[in-house]
Amino acid sequence: MRRLFAFLLCALLTTPGHTASLINDTEIERYLTELVTPIATAADIPAKRLRVHIVRDDDFNAFVMGGDDVYIYTGLLMQIKTPDALQAVVAHELGHTIGGHMAQMSSRMTAEMRRAMLIQALGIGLMVAGGNPSLGAGVVAGSSGIATQSMLAFSRDEERIADNLGLDLMVRAEQNPNGFITVFEQMQEQTGVMESRINPTRVNHPLTAERLKNVRDRIAKMNYTPKKQNTTRDAKFELVRAKLIGYLDTPTRVNELYPSRDKRDAAIYARAIAAMQAGDLATAQRGTQTLISRDGQNPYFYELLGDIQYQFGHYDDSIVAYEQSLKLAGNAPQIQTALALVLTERRKPNDTTRAIELCKRAILTDAAPLTYWVLARAYGDDDPGRAAWATAEYHNMIGNTKNAKKYAKLAQKKLKSTDAEYIKSGDILSDRKSVV
Repeated sequence: MRRLFAFLLCALLTTPGHTASLINDTEIERYLTELVTPIATAADIPAKRLRVHIVRDDDFNAFVMGGDDVYIYTGLLMQIKTPDALQAVVAHELGHTIGGHMAQMSSRMTAEMRRAMLIQALGIGLMVAGGNPSLGAGVVAGSSGIATQSMLAFSRDEERIADNLGLDLMVRAEQNPNGFITVFEQMQEQTGVMESRINPTRVNHPLTAERLKNVRDRIAKMNYTPKKQNTTRDAKFELVRAKLIGYLDTPTRVNELYPSRDKRDAAIYARAIAAMQAGDLATAQRGTQTLISRDGQNPYFYELLGDIQYQFGHYDDSIVAYEQSLKLAGNAPQIQTALALVLTERRKPNDTTRAIELCKRAILTDAAPLTYWVLARAYGDDDPGRAAWATAEYHNMIGNTKNAKKYAKLAQKKLKSTDAEYIKSGDILSDRKSVV
């Protein structure tokens, strides 16, 4: 069964040309939301409307759509040096929103471009690539065709205004505006030689050196008193970076960044994930158990242990680990789906019922294609009508209209017309958005 997931990844995520994909991961999403919320609040965006998306792309980039959908690239997360710097990037992007630049950009975007940027991700995770049932780090959530480089080309004035508004947001949110300096210093390290050869009067986009000088001058004039360093936030930041690097970088690169002599939690985390990805389950398990011994209240260490035990084929131990992860993490749709998947494979008495309950709960919070796929497996031959409906929802979410309608028709043949799933299948057949 575990080999099937790798096949599905290849079959479903292979598309022509360069595309970006979204990542679903409870740990990373919650941390980024925590980090971004003060900035968004300062920009008058209600916390309940804020949604952070992780884009799997190597670019050092982020953008905001609609004012409350924040897209952060894995390239940025893996390279940025401090949480303050990451906040500064988001503040800058929100500055574009406040300045009305995104509205102007929207008028220059085609409908198809907007659709590509906002399409729901597939919801199939790194678990697929590595044979793990956890949606944990991530998840390579599908080809969404996000194309931003050509669209997010702002003018010199727009970039300067966004920098200034972003600085104001950082101060208003009582966050460290020096994060802007860190960002531009890092960008200058990467582009300094190239930019030194450019005549600044011949380009529309401001050069990094110009922006760095601007923010330094403005911060020097601000009445800002640095707050005490948030060590907990900084430690979480290192864990999130390590998680992404462990999943997305090569084992060789992971060991270069986190050599065995590095005994920090983040280093052990990255090495354990990399070992699991490489199939060295024993090493991955030892590292994860070390982390749990240091912090038995971290739900994501148990999530990783659940992934590893699953790959060993130790379903009972995997379920115990996921149960503990859920207990500590609370309502976490990705972990609920991971647990449901293992239950569908173990199939002891009541496992199927529990798996269905978990999937339904996950869908109420965050409907993801993978959850519908697992739900279809849970219904299976015992309830072919609802299995067909869940399969139809899965195909509908990944954009496979032909299969979605095929399975919706099959569902209606096997269900009563009064069944909720019969009605939802009808929504798919009539191209109406199904309400869960």
